[in-house]
Amino acid sequence: MLYEQEQVIQAFKIYSALAINGKVFKDDFRLYLADDHIRGLVDRFAKEVDCTILVVGDFIYMIPLSTNSSFHISNETIKDKHLPLRAVNADIYMMYVAIIILFGEFYDSYQTTEATRDFIKMEDWLKSVNDKMQSLAGYDEEELRKLEQKYEYNWITIIDKWEALDDIKENVQQTARTISRMSFMNIVKRFLEEQELVEEIGNDEIQLTEKAKAIIQRYYMELEYNREILEFIYSLEERGENDAGHIQD
Repeated sequence: MLYEQEQVIQAFKIYSALAINGKVFKDDFRLYLADDHIRGLVDRFAKEVDCTILVVGDFIYMIPLSTNSSFHISNETIKDKHLPLRAVNADIYMMYVAIIILFGEFYDSYQTTEATRDFIKMEDWLKSVNDKMQSLAGYDEEELRKLEQKYEYNWITIIDKWEALDDIKENVQQTARTISRMSFMNIVKRFLEEQELVEEIGNDEIQLTEKAKAIIQRYYMELEYNREILEFIYSLEERGENDAGHIQD
């Protein structure tokens, strides 16, 4: 297809703004919605860097679809900006697991494409993570090694990391060096807030943003690799609550 020079220029302006900021106001770039050719070019530019374009509410977003995308947040960036000092890759994967569990709480263990709840309390999210980790710890080491090869997650290290976090209540006085499970959940929450995926609504409750819902519904549950991870983590519920009693709520 041949494009007019002005269409290419306008499309590149939109793409450049998205590449710099990750999002733009829809009203500032009406041509993306009004001109099929410009929209097609922007979408094509995004595809070349393993990204997709989402229009959600008042914004147009460019979302990386794979770790190969230059716009994907690197592990080093996550460790430097969002995790405690001396964090390692296992902390990142523990964060990913907590996020998968959070999204599943809104989508009935990923069995629905529409959210089945409006909000969740932080303590309920923590309980769900505790339950999944407890079930995961019920596997013997040989089973976990096989699961690590299948899913490319270091489950043994993730379990050890989680068990090392102090399971204490927030109203208990802590030393500066103490890292509780709830404080880790708050770290994950702040990361999600910065990515505009959740927002706090008071009373220690959070809800998903429209951006998060769009990503989950249109892409997150459809990718084959993600689908297997989601099904595995939520199959942990079937193992019962008594497989590994050494992890306490």
